[in-house]
Amino acid sequence: MRVLLPDLPEFRALRTTSERSVPGCDLAYYADGHVPDGEATGVVLWFASAETRDRLLATPGLKWVLTLTAGIDHIRNLIPPGVQLYNANRLHERAVAVHALAGMLTAARGFHRFRDAQARREWASPKTISESGLVSLDRARVVLWGFGHIGRNLEDLLRPFDVFLNGISSATTDSERDEFLETADFVVLLLPSTPDTVGIVNADILGRIRRGAWLVNVGRGNLIVRDDLIAALHSGQLSGAVLDVTDPEPLPQDDPLWAEENVVITPHIASTTTDLVYRGASLTRDFLIDFQQGREPEGLVESWRKY
Repeated sequence: MRVLLPDLPEFRALRTTSERSVPGCDLAYYADGHVPDGEATGVVLWFASAETRDRLLATPGLKWVLTLTAGIDHIRNLIPPGVQLYNANRLHERAVAVHALAGMLTAARGFHRFRDAQARREWASPKTISESGLVSLDRARVVLWGFGHIGRNLEDLLRPFDVFLNGISSATTDSERDEFLETADFVVLLLPSTPDTVGIVNADILGRIRRGAWLVNVGRGNLIVRDDLIAALHSGQLSGAVLDVTDPEPLPQDDPLWAEENVVITPHIASTTTDLVYRGASLTRDFLIDFQQGREPEGLVESWRKY
C-alpha cells in the first residue's frame, strides 16, 4: 500500500524510526510544489495549498483520503467518485473542548474586560459586587449545538461545575431546541459548515436565546449571520460572544466585531497545541496499521449525515 504523506519530520519518522514505522506501507512525501509521481492507495491531507490538494486528489489508483482536520467543508465536494473520505475529529476534539471551556470561563470571570483595562493601565475594580457582573459556571445552563465528539469532551470538562446541559443535534425538534435556548446561559456552537447549517444562527434564533446569555462559536464562522449577532449584542439580547471562527477568515481589520467590548476573538486556533503535528503523525500511524490489519479505521465520513 503506497500512501502520500505531508513532508514534515514527524511524518518522516513513520518511515525512518523503527518504533514508529508502519510495516508493509510504502510512504512517499509531498510538499507544496512537489507531489510524487505514480499511483497511491491513500493520501493523508494536511497543510497543503489548494493547488497541491487538487494534484493529490488526482493521484491514480486513489481509494481513500484522510484529512487531518475535523471539518470537511474544504474538501467534501472535491473527493473523486468511489474514494472514501475520513476525517480526524479525535485529533482535535479535546483541545477544542478545552478552548470552549476557557472561553466560557473568560466570559464568566470577565477576563476580557480586565485585560482591556490592563492595556489602559487601569485598576478596574467594580464599585459594588452586584456591579461586577462576575459569576461562576456552577449550575449554569449550557446548550451544546452539535453534540458529537467535541460536545462529549466538553460535557466531561463541565461535570465539576454541575451544569444543566442540553445537546442539540439534527434529530432535535424545533420545539425542543427552542425550549433549550430559552433557558440558556451559554450556547456553544460545535456544528460543521453544511448547506443545512450556514446562517443557522440568525436574528430569529438569537431572539429565542435567553436574554443576557453568551454565545461561543468553535464550529464554523458562517454558522452565524454577523449583522444579526452585532444587533443582538447592541440590544443586550446577548451579553457577549466568544468567537474562534469568523466569516470571513482572517477577519478584516475594519470589521465591526473587533470593536465590540464583549466579543472575544481568537484566530481559529481552538485545536492548536504544541504537539499537534506529532499527534497527527501518531493518528496517521494508527490509521494505517488498522488498514494493514484489516480493521476499518475511525473517522469514515458518512455522506447522509447532516450534523
